[in-house]
Amino acid sequence: MVHELKTESKYFKAVCKGKKTFEVRKDDRPFKVGDTLKLVEYENGRLQYAECNVTITYILGRNEDEKRYVPEGYVILGIK
Repeated sequence: MVHELKTESKYFKAVCKGKKTFEVRKDDRPFKVGDTLKLVEYENGRLQYAECNVTITYILGRNEDEKRYVPEGYVILGIK
């Protein structure tokens, strides 16, 4: 499954360069390991027409013992 997500420019660039290997996101979609995140660059609320595709490799925050590390309603997605 592909999830299209708006991403602030500074974070978008870090992900595309491979420097940022995680995303903190609301857990409002059926994210699964192996899914693709289609990140779309936004700057000052405007679309920049740049995209970067990454794969979810890990999901942190859905298990009871992990919830102390992640705010309620959010997950940390490991990506590559």
